Amino acid sequence: MKYRVDWEGGLVAVTLFLCIWTGLAMLINRPIVPPPWEVIPVFAREMGGELGKHMLVSAGRVLSAIALAVITAAPAGLILGQSETLNRFLFPLIALVHPIPKIVFLPVILILLGSGDLSKVTLIAMILFFQILVVVRDEAAGLRPELIMSVRSLGAGRRALFRYVYLPASLPAVLTALRVSVGTAVAVLFITETYATRSGLGYYIVVETWQVLRYREMYAGILAMSLLGLGLYSVIGLLERRVARWKAAK
Repeated sequence: MKYRVDWEGGLVAVTLFLCIWTGLAMLINRPIVPPPWEVIPVFAREMGGELGKHMLVSAGRVLSAIALAVITAAPAGLILGQSETLNRFLFPLIALVHPIPKIVFLPVILILLGSGDLSKVTLIAMILFFQILVVVRDEAAGLRPELIMSVRSLGAGRRALFRYVYLPASLPAVLTALRVSVGTAVAVLFITETYATRSGLGYYIVVETWQVLRYREMYAGILAMSLLGLGLYSVIGLLERRVARWKAAK
């Protein structure tokens, strides 16, 4: 029954989206806003060509950034959550740096790391890093002391606590942070792909379509980037429900 409701809600959302899109196209009545029946066939055609290639490049970049952020931020958050001393000295610095919009470092990163994939992956990973770090640190620090003591009473050392207590308890927090921040990650991906590159959905939307007034192809690229973000959000949400079934049972 749950999946039926989800499918019905998705169908209603898609129908409403297409109605709003059609209404805007009719209201504006200019080539800059083509109706969906002109864009969707172009999207289907382009996905088998250049647009599909650009989407694969963008997906590879954002997935690499997610992996880099998780493998660096999750252990750091767990360590801060376990160590009151480290947390006391380092977390004020993290709290100071966290609110700074990381996109402002794009020129610096481009100079230091070049215009390849590494600079784009690094910038996206920087943004995700702090969001994951803060959430995991709070989750690890908030574990009930009696739970930790009960595991220690069985002879578990720090490494065993890390593996069997802190890590499983913090994994749902990692997925929650990713799900919340995936929209920001895709938005930053778009910005980075409009500078010093010849691949990716951002390049396709701005350079290959918008600058040469190919509006239907431009909207096909926007639709592809939207689907990329929606796909990542859905996959992370599914993993979160599977990993944290106890939350859904509440």
